[in-house]
Amino acid sequence: MTDSTSPSDPLYHRLFSHPGMVVDLLRAFLEPALLAELDLERLRRHNTKFTAGRGQRRRGDVVWEIPTRRGMPLFVLLMLEFQSEVEEWMALRIAVYAGLLYQQLVDERRLKASQGLPPILPIVLFNGSPRWSAATRLRDLIRLPGDSALWPFQLDVRYHVIDEGAYSRELLEGSPYLTAILFRMEHPQDSQAMIQTARDVSAWFDRHPDGPPVKRMFLELLLAGLTRLQVQPLPALPETLQEVVTMLTARIEQWAMEFRQEGRQEGRQEGRQEGRREERAQVVLRILQRRFSDLPAWVEPQVLSADLDALDGWMDRALDAGTLEDVFGAGTQGTSN
Repeated sequence: MTDSTSPSDPLYHRLFSHPGMVVDLLRAFLEPALLAELDLERLRRHNTKFTAGRGQRRRGDVVWEIPTRRGMPLFVLLMLEFQSEVEEWMALRIAVYAGLLYQQLVDERRLKASQGLPPILPIVLFNGSPRWSAATRLRDLIRLPGDSALWPFQLDVRYHVIDEGAYSRELLEGSPYLTAILFRMEHPQDSQAMIQTARDVSAWFDRHPDGPPVKRMFLELLLAGLTRLQVQPLPALPETLQEVVTMLTARIEQWAMEFRQEGRQEGRQEGRQEGRREERAQVVLRILQRRFSDLPAWVEPQVLSADLDALDGWMDRALDAGTLEDVFGAGTQGTSN
């Protein structure tokens, strides 16, 4: 994994260093057939001593040892990927880490040749905005004709990917697991969805007083999301999840009011119709840039060429929209009004 791109990434590493969160993740997003093989109540952290690549330990890699129902140990290699781009060589990286893990087990004299090697379940947890598209099997990266006699001698390994943004809103909202709420928190559809997620995580901890002791970390994650919406820094840090819900609700309402007032004031400053249109277009661009950061090249010319009615509609929708398509509507890319 490369350097983290979000202030919340270290919190993720802390979250998934806790066994309760790993169990919650596996129960929520592994297939039932895989779960049936595992004794999750006896999961424990495995301390790794290996490095790869340039000799630096990936802080996103955590290894867990889980007894199977058949009596043998299973090693879960959990890799947290927080990059803006998909790691196309992930299957190769998984193969390297699996080999290093096996070598460590041999060096520690935990394995005998007569016993063979224990199984490994590699899992990649990805929270980036593009959908995961890399090959999930090493054989798919090896360039050989399908009928080559060399295939039996090639390495092969595959991994299971949990792509946070690939799950539907309906599936996540219907899930009883804490990690499903976490995914919603990291990928909100709009401001109202973020408020509802904050309410749901608060309610989850109320219903599960004996759950994983990670409530403070979720508070910090919510504050990180709230900070991303702030025009000014937070005046004070709340102490409870419910305070975050209240602050988030108030801030989004205030934000919407500020933008609407700004648009009206800038419109009144210009007496001519064209002047009002140009000023309103700048307001819309500022809202879009603040909501969606880097904008595609087609957005600015489309906004600058629009009439006042279109600009007013976009401004209102931009305050709560989850995507640019929600603002402009389907099929509008590259066109002008």
